[in-house]
Amino acid sequence: MYFIGNFIYANNQEETLEEDRRHGEFSLIIDAKDPYAALRRFRDRIIRYRERSDLFRGDCSVYLIQLFEFDMFPVDEAMMLNYKSTAGDPMMPFIRCSLPSDVTDSCRLFDWKNNIPEIDGQSEKLFLKFEAGSPPSLVEPDTSFLLTPET
Repeated sequence: MYFIGNFIYANNQEETLEEDRRHGEFSLIIDAKDPYAALRRFRDRIIRYRERSDLFRGDCSVYLIQLFEFDMFPVDEAMMLNYKSTAGDPMMPFIRCSLPSDVTDSCRLFDWKNNIPEIDGQSEKLFLKFEAGSPPSLVEPDTSFLLTPET
């Protein structure tokens, strides 16, 4: 199966000046046997980026906001991923539609409150945390959304 993870991050949070702190988003894609394996490999890859590049420097928090699973990719018609609409200044909330289609736009409202992302008014759960000068603090991701209720 193919898995795409969409993430939000905040890094250099130890910096005094706001213009030295950063936040943003990224996606990772992998072919894995199940979502648990995909999440572990996403975590390992983010740690390697931290160790070998400047992408996640300083005090950094990473949040998994969505996990998509595909058994195949579209062939006849392109599928839109991660449509984003921003109004006003960069500090303003924005709307993102991760898999918009003719049936649903799947739009959600993204905002930041106290350096923690909120989606549709709900605080996101931490996926991975780094502190400047320390090894990564591994936070086991909340996988309850992967379980299907028994009928």
